[in-house]
This record gives sequence, C-alpha cells and structure tokens, in this order.
Amino acid sequence: MNWIYLFIAGILEIAWAIGLKYTEGWTKITPSVITGVFMIASFYFLSLAVKSLPIGTAYAVWTGIGTVGAAILGMFLFNEPREFSRILCILLIIAGIAGLKLTAAE
Repeated sequence: MNWIYLFIAGILEIAWAIGLKYTEGWTKITPSVITGVFMIASFYFLSLAVKSLPIGTAYAVWTGIGTVGAAILGMFLFNEPREFSRILCILLIIAGIAGLKLTAAE
C-alpha cells in the first residue's frame, strides 16, 4: 500500500508543479488555491508512504515521478524542447526510479 501512496503523491506532485505555471506567481486565485491543495495532498500521501519506506528511496521516487511528469507535460502543454538528449535524460530518470523501487527494502 505504501508504494501506492507514493505513486499518488508523485502524481499529485506533477499536478502542483504544472499548476505553478498557471498561478502566474500566485497572482491568480483559483489556480493558486488548486495548486496549494495539490501540494498539501502530495505531501500527505508522501508522509503516509514514508511510514515504512526508506526516506531516501521514497523521496527520490517522489521527486522522480514529479520531474518526469512535469517534463513530459511541459513538452505538450507549454511547447518545451523535445530534443533527443532531453528525452534520453527523462528515460534515465525513469530507469533510476525503477532501480530504486527494485532495490528498496520495505
């Protein structure tokens, strides 16, 4: 169940990272409130996951999910660069997340 909590926390991190773009420096109230809710929810699920998962593994997986998701969505939503080297680096992050999951002690 802890890995599910961690996955949910990672998805919520993607949501708030993308939401930051829409807050326009916290000047837009609705996107700011929604982003804040996603932040709190993400930290809540992360806190549930680290009850039994190693903090280093959980934190790295959480940020990795957020990084990969935000980078991919940034390419589609905000027309960010799509160079081969950037995609390769995203794949390396995914490999790192998978490696941490496979080697994690619960």
